[in-house]
Amino acid sequence: MKKINLENKTILVTGAAGFIGANLVLKLLHEVSRINIVGIDNMNDYYDVGIKEWRLEEIKTKADDNSTDSSWTFIKGDIADKEMVDKIFSQYHPDIVVNLAAQAGVRYSITNPDAYIHSNLIGFYNILEACRHSGDDSGKKVEHLVYASSSSVYGGNKKVPFSTDDKVDNPVSLYAATKKSNELMAHAYSKLYNIPSTGLRFFTVYGPAGRPDMAYFGFTNKLLKGETIKIFNYGNCRRDFTYIDDIVEGIYRVMQGAPDQKNGEDGLPIPPYAVYNIGGGRPENLLDFVDILQQELLNAGVLPKDYNFEAHKELVPMQSGDVPVTYADTTALERDYGYRPSVDLRTGLRNFAEWYKKFYID
Repeated sequence: MKKINLENKTILVTGAAGFIGANLVLKLLHEVSRINIVGIDNMNDYYDVGIKEWRLEEIKTKADDNSTDSSWTFIKGDIADKEMVDKIFSQYHPDIVVNLAAQAGVRYSITNPDAYIHSNLIGFYNILEACRHSGDDSGKKVEHLVYASSSSVYGGNKKVPFSTDDKVDNPVSLYAATKKSNELMAHAYSKLYNIPSTGLRFFTVYGPAGRPDMAYFGFTNKLLKGETIKIFNYGNCRRDFTYIDDIVEGIYRVMQGAPDQKNGEDGLPIPPYAVYNIGGGRPENLLDFVDILQQELLNAGVLPKDYNFEAHKELVPMQSGDVPVTYADTTALERDYGYRPSVDLRTGLRNFAEWYKKFYID
């Protein structure tokens, strides 16, 4: 593994106004001296743009107050726009690229497939091509491409915990298929053009200012409106919830260690390529998760103390594209990068509930 010192580097973060992207930028601004961060996001309305704008304002405040002599540049744009991506690479010459821009969501992919082809395939292809040609005019090649994959690639895998050694050739949603395609595309480019790349399979990321389409956020919105929440598969689901700070810590560590570039016996490059799970490693029963969320919403004052939760819950069958369990085997990430998640579910949901109260109610 090649160690990379992030100081004095230029980092391109795509999806920088997204949940994970924005928190990664904040982490970099806090931790690293003299780092130049370029963020891109198309600011689409898949969910409340106000949350994305709030995240960007948090970044701007952090960048303005920064004592680490680092810089922050934001570009509103779409990675599916090849000309724009190429222009960013030619202007800023990123050392490290973290591709988090993607159309997310399993269920949305069933009704809006075009968005997934646009962002997850065409957009990622443009990033790969830009990395390939990154040294053509400047001699400064991208040192490491880190990109978002997803636990969705495991589909209906019945063996748990999920390992990156498992076969993942049977996706149950288009979203999962695009993420597996990203891994295959990255492998090809690593082999053909010797581009160090690391894919990260994220497991159910949650926390303050997260995505409103995620269950914990959607449940809170509905409960606050007095609507009924639907608990799928009659509550017989287990999810490996991963708190945002743990996810960002994992990405931060991976950025600093790129797969080695070396040749095989035939003199050709051995693909400098890796894929890791990044998750909590503690799958939680969905009913237990809902119970903890309820308690923390009461404690934070989001809902009144006498709220009747039982009257607002409905157990329903599994939805198309969903899977009954997700469970990350993160031993490889711990072995190679010392990564170990530390935030328990109650603490994470408490932080979310307190943020929600301030953002929507206070």
